[in-house]
Amino acid sequence: MTAAAEPALAPHAQPALALAPHAQDLLFREARTANTFTDEPVTDEQIQAVYDLIKYGPTAFNQSPLRVVLVRTPRGRERLLKHMDEGNRAKTATAPLVAILATDHEFHEEMPRLVPHAPDAGRTYFSERAVREQSALLNGTLQAAYFIVGVRAAGLAAGPMTGYDAAGLRAEFLDDDHEPLMVVNIGRPGPDAWFPRSPRLPYDDVVTTV
Repeated sequence: MTAAAEPALAPHAQPALALAPHAQDLLFREARTANTFTDEPVTDEQIQAVYDLIKYGPTAFNQSPLRVVLVRTPRGRERLLKHMDEGNRAKTATAPLVAILATDHEFHEEMPRLVPHAPDAGRTYFSERAVREQSALLNGTLQAAYFIVGVRAAGLAAGPMTGYDAAGLRAEFLDDDHEPLMVVNIGRPGPDAWFPRSPRLPYDDVVTTV
């Protein structure tokens, strides 16, 4: 008598997220906005590694409007602090590194090398200043969000802030073709670095299927 065939084993269920759990925690679940920092320096090599990772984040037409000003020197920090809201000054003064993230309204000038298969895209779609400003705001903000995640991927804490005098910051560090998006304190978290975790909306309050 022929033996009955063994029942087929159910295929191993694949996890919903391909990223390892510890990496998920590093980037999102356990990552927090730091309000105090240790004095451990943040190196240029770390920031370059962050940029070389996040530059691959998607944007419209592969545009790259993000511009980063690293504030390292005591004089640079002094120039920055006078434009920060009072509640942001102390932590900005003590962070090992501060980055001003801005968006470039003349980003279209770089598009021939960023979109080589459509070298005229910049002139075709972004010849008007108002259109460029709107696109630069959206895509620069996208890149700024990638930057924050990249800082977390480096094992550092990021403290993004929008409490500042934008006109003063632009005049001090940028020009009329660049708009500040946020100021980010960067470093290893110090004592009592975190406020209590605020609630997040659950899936069913956010996602609709049609």
